[in-house]
Amino acid sequence: MPRKGYRGVDYDIDYDDWEDYEDDYFEENGSTGFSTKVSGSTKEKVVIKEASSKPAIWSCSICTFDNDESMIVCEICGVVRVTLGDLSNGMKVADGSTFSKAPSSISTEKENFVKPSTKKLKNPSVSLPKDGQPSADERDYPSIKEEKPQDITSGFNKVSMSSEAGCSNNGVNYKKVNLNSQYKPETWMVPDREGTPTQLNLAVVGHVDSGKSTLSGRLLNLLGKISKKEMHKYEKESKIMGKSSFAYAWAMDESAEERERGVTMNVAVAYFDSKKYHVVLLDSPGHKDFVPNMISGATQADAAILVIDASIGAFEAGIDPNGGQTREHAQLIRSFGVDQVIVVINKMDVVGYSKDRFDSIVLQLGTFLRSCGFKDTLLSWVPLSAMENQNLVNAVSDVRLSSWYQGSFLLDAVDSLRPPIRDISTPLLLPVCDVIKSHSLGPVAVSGKLESGALRCGSKVLVMPSGDIAIVRSLERGSQPCTVARAGDNVAVGLQGIDVSNVVAGGVLCHPSFPVAVSTHLELKILTLDLTMPILIGSQVEFHIHHAKEAGRVVKILSVFDQKTGKVSKKAPRCLTAKQSALIEVDLHGPVCVKAFSDCRGLGRAFLRASGKTIAVGIVSQILE
Repeated sequence: MPRKGYRGVDYDIDYDDWEDYEDDYFEENGSTGFSTKVSGSTKEKVVIKEASSKPAIWSCSICTFDNDESMIVCEICGVVRVTLGDLSNGMKVADGSTFSKAPSSISTEKENFVKPSTKKLKNPSVSLPKDGQPSADERDYPSIKEEKPQDITSGFNKVSMSSEAGCSNNGVNYKKVNLNSQYKPETWMVPDREGTPTQLNLAVVGHVDSGKSTLSGRLLNLLGKISKKEMHKYEKESKIMGKSSFAYAWAMDESAEERERGVTMNVAVAYFDSKKYHVVLLDSPGHKDFVPNMISGATQADAAILVIDASIGAFEAGIDPNGGQTREHAQLIRSFGVDQVIVVINKMDVVGYSKDRFDSIVLQLGTFLRSCGFKDTLLSWVPLSAMENQNLVNAVSDVRLSSWYQGSFLLDAVDSLRPPIRDISTPLLLPVCDVIKSHSLGPVAVSGKLESGALRCGSKVLVMPSGDIAIVRSLERGSQPCTVARAGDNVAVGLQGIDVSNVVAGGVLCHPSFPVAVSTHLELKILTLDLTMPILIGSQVEFHIHHAKEAGRVVKILSVFDQKTGKVSKKAPRCLTAKQSALIEVDLHGPVCVKAFSDCRGLGRAFLRASGKTIAVGIVSQILE
């Protein structure tokens, strides 16, 4: 639908809870063409047309389209224009009232659609749309209603629209927000897994060329997940291309472009079992050009392996503030909520298994990781060589390393991680990581990690942001069919009853009665990173949240916090510089599925990027629109 930039409308709504937001919000978002005043004592609503600064046009109150002055109904949505002359002739809009006199040029059929509803609302906090009743076109085409800019009654998710105004084509009122406290898990959702290992989502991150894919491939090979035939094939193909050292990496980097360029471009997923866990290995790209892909995949992690290249010069390049991906990846995984990290010092054979080199890296990197918020007790340091198979699945055999290191090997360090906490007491939330094609799952299938709740074959799910209902056709966990998936599981879900065009990466599968919010205007509490340019009001950013990415703009910088006390140290600063904690508002070019961090951590963590760098990490403190 066409949208115009006509602004300049003011609102005055006497709700005490919004006093802190009214002035700032309306300065940015007034765009309806009418001013509505609600009296707390009489609850009378009077619609008064704003004086137009453009005498040749009038702005529709529903779709904000600028119509010609001669039009009496909106050219786009068909809503009837209410003029000052109509008001002077006795036309009123009030609760329980009808128009005493309708314009003679308007048909009786159209008149019926501009009358406000006389039905008494059950919930006193639910208010009518600004013009009372939806127009005829809105009744016939609900998408018009959905595309209209939200008014103040739905802007803060404190007041829900009537069911008639908030339904999609399938009748699901996904604008209505139900409290999680109303949700009760069913009996089948409670896990009964005696003897079944806990699933652990383990992200492998680090600077480019630090050996992440080689380490992952070698580990899978040693655990029997790659057959001798497949390994022989990788060795032969890599040797033909003159990249024989990439043979193990090719177990993870399967695309022709990744193999030709010698870098991981997308997050590769593999599975193996340790004594304690069923591990989902998320091999992440290390090149700075593919950090958005790393964010999308590694945001599912419960713990991480941070791979460091021990070679002289390589480690220093990774922690360089100007482009070092060791720094950026460490900051990102901490902002994902990951607090357990195994720091793997790889390629120790290149430096002759030098204890001095190991100690130097631990000293420098340890200081930086502590500054990111990691605790020493949750960090494990493992020196190894993936190429020479030293300290991966067995104790060290090379005397140069065993002479000074008697700690855990890598697989043992994985088993020493604390089991993650799973939440099945809240409704289903499954952010869609990718829309996949699978013969076993059917024509419409998605993959992702369940953040909360549970899922089973035959369950009905609400697919957001489209608002369509689908039925779970089949489930796969670890490439194996299953009947039930619970919070924390990384699964592939086959859907039926929905078109593939209505399912997108970055969307969310949720409980039909507990829809996730869809918004374009958010309040964020952020921590700025190593900035080369300050963040200003109007700064263009790349907004990342779970698997969604959207262009956006900083519209307000509300305050800066003292990082020691957490209290506001300055209100409305002009800009933000490096290492500052602040409260800001962002306006996104397109809607994203989102929850406040206090409601769901997985859907409430956000990242801001600009010029190919992550400039800030933070949380969604409030959904404004």
